[in-house]
Amino acid sequence: MLHIGWFSTGRDEAACQLLEAAWQAIQADELKARIAVVFSNRERGENPASDRFFDLVEGYGIPLVCLSSKRFRQERGGPPARAGELLPAWRADYDRTVVGLLEAHPFDLGVLAGYMLIFTEEACQRYNLLNLHPAPPGGPAGTWQEVIWQLIEQRASTAGVMMHLATKELDQGPPVTYCTYSIRGPVFDRLWAQVVGKSVAEVQASEGEDNRLFQ
Repeated sequence: MLHIGWFSTGRDEAACQLLEAAWQAIQADELKARIAVVFSNRERGENPASDRFFDLVEGYGIPLVCLSSKRFRQERGGPPARAGELLPAWRADYDRTVVGLLEAHPFDLGVLAGYMLIFTEEACQRYNLLNLHPAPPGGPAGTWQEVIWQLIEQRASTAGVMMHLATKELDQGPPVTYCTYSIRGPVFDRLWAQVVGKSVAEVQASEGEDNRLFQ
């Protein structure tokens, strides 16, 4: 049986839905696995969405380990980590602390399902980590919202999703599996027609994530 370490910031409803899907597949014996531990870089009280995620984890009886990356950084006075830049020194200290906390919950494979931190190289070498990313190989990097905005800006014709090995480079690890699908055709064409002649900034200002291309 595969023992999984589940990593999630728990930032939105999608975090709950991903865990629910995995849990249900395990209960239905479709997935020969056990979720050995859930780790989050938030703690209770930081955000209502993550608190709901924690409730779900505890309701399933899965061990939950939390360490606030925000508090950790503030206590050390370091700068925030930014995509495309070298990780600040506190991030290596944070990942080492996380590794120590998880020693009591060994797992074979780590799954990053909405985990909003980039792992340090040391952590990537310590664990086998799979990241779920809402774009195919070579596609946009970032959160699913950032990916969708980039697809709209590019007037893309295809989108996709992949599982890839996590590395220190954001969303650039070797792909394990992926799929692509068309975002053109009768259903999508009328939605694209609504943004013809509009910049992404204009769509963001007028509709934001209520735009139907997000649905």
